[in-house]
Amino acid sequence: MVATVKQLFIYPIKGLTPQEMSEFIVTEGRGIKGDRALALMFADRIESPQIPPENQPWTHKKNLAVQNDWPLLAALECHYEPQKSILTVKHQGVAVLETETNTAAGRDRTGAFFTEYLNAIQPTKEARHPQRTALQLIGDSSGETRYPDREPVHISLLSQATLDELTQKADRPIDARRFRPNIVLDGIPARSEFELVGKQLQLGEAQIEVTARIGRCVNIEVNPETGDRDIPLLSLLQQEFGHAQTGVLAKIITSGKVKIGDMLH
Repeated sequence: MVATVKQLFIYPIKGLTPQEMSEFIVTEGRGIKGDRALALMFADRIESPQIPPENQPWTHKKNLAVQNDWPLLAALECHYEPQKSILTVKHQGVAVLETETNTAAGRDRTGAFFTEYLNAIQPTKEARHPQRTALQLIGDSSGETRYPDREPVHISLLSQATLDELTQKADRPIDARRFRPNIVLDGIPARSEFELVGKQLQLGEAQIEVTARIGRCVNIEVNPETGDRDIPLLSLLQQEFGHAQTGVLAKIITSGKVKIGDMLH
């Protein structure tokens, strides 16, 4: 099987806007530098307050403000400049926050902004932390910290054909950002990425091992532009395929650069 890298994404702040990349480095035992390196943590879930925010260890997403609990987070357009450690947030095209993430004052401004924003929106009925408590920005602006869904380091891959098939079945365009992949692959059949589980593959300059299918949560139903839960994709997946899985996870065996147009084989 040979596929082509069509799109690359990182998620600088866990649960917020994806950023499209032309290339990135995947690192053995680390994943992608800057991917989910920062997060918004509920202050009442911080178990070790003596540890500085930038050094907070990995924590489960139930302790963080994320879109599948607070879908209207997707209505914020967040852009992060890692070289300057600057976070810019826009709402309906209007800039509402611009601050640094590598200073105590900047972290406080970020936490205060998102605390106020959550106070004005509604969580889902299934939200694991529906209480509107203070948020704190955690993670190192160097990009070395990690707050993915699973503690073991991984990247995620999804085929364009899978998205096209879901578009056909839903009769509505399905944006890749609903599934928050790191890599979108072209040139392989729908759902054929499942066949890669257990295999080692060359990905650009790197080697990876595909480890598991990805079981999905309600976040895939959230429109990445508006924050509305507008397409019942979980029930559609169950109805059409008997499960709620799309895309696969992989661990990095050998470090290297991955760029648009590279081959997976």
